[in-house]
Amino acid sequence: MLHCKLRRLVGLFLTGALTLLASPLQAGDFMVRAFTPQQLDQPPLAQQLARMAPHANPGVLHLAARALNCADPGADRLAVIDFSLPSTEPRLWVFDLRRDQLMFRELVSHGQGSGDNMATAFSNIPESHQSSIGLFRTLNSYEGRNGYSLRLKGLEPGVNDLAYERAIVMHGADYVSEEFIEKVGRLGRSHGCPAVREEVAVPLINSLKDHQYLFTYYPDREWLSQSTYLRCPGGDSRLALQ
Repeated sequence: MLHCKLRRLVGLFLTGALTLLASPLQAGDFMVRAFTPQQLDQPPLAQQLARMAPHANPGVLHLAARALNCADPGADRLAVIDFSLPSTEPRLWVFDLRRDQLMFRELVSHGQGSGDNMATAFSNIPESHQSSIGLFRTLNSYEGRNGYSLRLKGLEPGVNDLAYERAIVMHGADYVSEEFIEKVGRLGRSHGCPAVREEVAVPLINSLKDHQYLFTYYPDREWLSQSTYLRCPGGDSRLALQ
């Protein structure tokens, strides 16, 4: 009898696992939950982020905290983009970690090659017009073709490390607005850049420029399982200022 019950439990587990694997988004959400069980230790930074942004996915914030703790635990500012949300929802958060303050919660675009309202494809390849996921370090601001912009350095080899070469920058755009959503049903899309509302571009970029961090999330199983910033060797910091 016990043997039969065990077989039944194993069968139910396998059925559930196959169901999860059939949907990348569900599988990714499952992995986020696996990273952040309530019973296990949660770093203070993850708790701080969740307190400042109660409407954000706490699993995503936990991953962002892990990545930042690995790269530079002394950072002053952190931005988080949750690309598992539709473009019609605010999915960009900017945190002042020193002052324990949420500075911005904003709409943000994704690349033309990543999808329509929902972004589902991400790339590190030039001319793909897709967004990239992972951890970035912010560089300098400048006036360019898209107005006031912020250069980004991707820190994850093979995932986003060609961001600078691809000219993936943060900038303002007229296609990022509630009015555009009302007309089209989604935000406009960039060539892979995280574009924000023109009205907030300058103060938002100024809050992040010069050696701060941006963490962009999507439930990509390969990235979640292989990112060294999500699995810092020995729990040691990898100060990412090279």
